[in-house]
Amino acid sequence: MMVMDAQDVMDLYNNNVVGNYTKVNLVISRARGSWVWDTQKRLYLDFFPGWAVSGIGHCHKRVVKAISNQAKQLLHVSNNYYNELQGKLAQRISLNSFGGKVFFCNSGAEANEAAFKLARAFGHPNRHEIITMEKSFHGRTLACTAATGQEVCQKGMGPMPDGFKSVPFNDKQALINAVSDKTAAIMIELIQGEGGVRVAGKEYVRFVRDFCFQKNILLIIDEVQTGMGRTGELFAYQHYGIEPDMMTLAKSLGGGMPIGAMVVQKKIAGMLKPGMHASTFGGSPIVCAAALGVFDAIEKDRLLKNTAKMGSYLRDELIRMKGRHPVIKEIRGMGLMLAVELLMNAQKAYEYCFSMGLLINCTQNNTLRIMPAMTVTKKEIDQAMEILEKAISKC
Repeated sequence: MMVMDAQDVMDLYNNNVVGNYTKVNLVISRARGSWVWDTQKRLYLDFFPGWAVSGIGHCHKRVVKAISNQAKQLLHVSNNYYNELQGKLAQRISLNSFGGKVFFCNSGAEANEAAFKLARAFGHPNRHEIITMEKSFHGRTLACTAATGQEVCQKGMGPMPDGFKSVPFNDKQALINAVSDKTAAIMIELIQGEGGVRVAGKEYVRFVRDFCFQKNILLIIDEVQTGMGRTGELFAYQHYGIEPDMMTLAKSLGGGMPIGAMVVQKKIAGMLKPGMHASTFGGSPIVCAAALGVFDAIEKDRLLKNTAKMGSYLRDELIRMKGRHPVIKEIRGMGLMLAVELLMNAQKAYEYCFSMGLLINCTQNNTLRIMPAMTVTKKEIDQAMEILEKAISKC
């Protein structure tokens, strides 16, 4: 099949697709592991693969094989019927987390919407409010936008749905002051990705867990970006010695396929009754097969061990770089979810990296977000650091 010229692809897109994304002039034609190729066969080192969707690398062989085999059998089945792969995937998630039940959907936003509904069912009839954190990000639906603690995401979309309020991150007293007799749940990202890779303190998280128990409030942990091994544990909450009442997943769960999941403790799972919520495509056989392939890859290829090892190496390299460059304010993160905060706007550094074939992300204006695949090698990290250091030198 003939590959279109890059400009023709961009023209085709701009003439026919709603322009709601900030676009980069790059047309990716294929990808493998930590590498992508454009239509001119130029090679890029991808250290921000699909907003963490390709968490185990692009086109991982176990995921590709699982999709290929399943595509020959069954692509979709109504959720009115039983689906073997849904059961197997739910069991795999449950056994590797806190023994809950799973609702499947198509994205992180949908998983969070399901969590909001279950929280309101739990609090019905008097408690409906959900408290989130400032600088959080929970998705782009209207309710998720209201839950997101960033005014820039809500601009031009008001009025926001009622029942959400945000408090400062890692601030115990602010949370205590915000809880009322209307509060049904507290929702938190243990690492705020879009908020600049800001990590929740262990003492704070344990306080929140205990506080929720005391007040009979649900604790929802948004693991859409941190889940499936990104931090060196399968789920980020496992670093904190606590268990949530609900956890939401997406991104890396499907290895490139669109799937989201809400995982809920069995004792409250029954509050979401037939007819209260649904997802037409949620948990289809093809995406469940892909997600089972992701679990196989993480376990059989020992990717948690590689994430911890390479995450430590990458962090050490960034800390050494900070010592050489006063413009670097702070290195933050956990595992292979790291950030370099600069004392100035980071866009120029991001653009230089792109021009040199390194794909990363710029968030919160002054922060470079670095999240390579769990399959990343030391050699690939060294290549990326060489480019990044040149970029920061030009700041």
